[in-house]
Amino acid sequence: MARTLDQLRAADAWRRAMNCDEAYTRLAKGLPALIMNSGLMQTIAYLESKGGSEHARLGRDLREWLATRFPRRFASYEFRSFMDALMECEPLEFQQITAEALAWLAWLRQIAPAVTREKQG
Repeated sequence: MARTLDQLRAADAWRRAMNCDEAYTRLAKGLPALIMNSGLMQTIAYLESKGGSEHARLGRDLREWLATRFPRRFASYEFRSFMDALMECEPLEFQQITAEALAWLAWLRQIAPAVTREKQG
């Protein structure tokens, strides 16, 4: 039986949350607001600029999910290639990618705190 898109998002968020810590969880909770206020490209650049931190890890996780969902647009989830591909998007496609980022983050921001609490538990 085929899974729904929401089930796929949830499964991916679950898999990524299994290895998260409190810093990743806090960041995931605030990321949708950052995207809404600053934009997707600015947010991805911000996450990458933080280096080897949880910021960079969350940025990579988000890029990997979006590259999976939009394989015709993204040949790679690596930062430079991903950003180049975003810059080539038509406005409607860019809106769809942003909406998908927010939909995936809705799952991650709910699942990650639950997993983190259970680990501490």
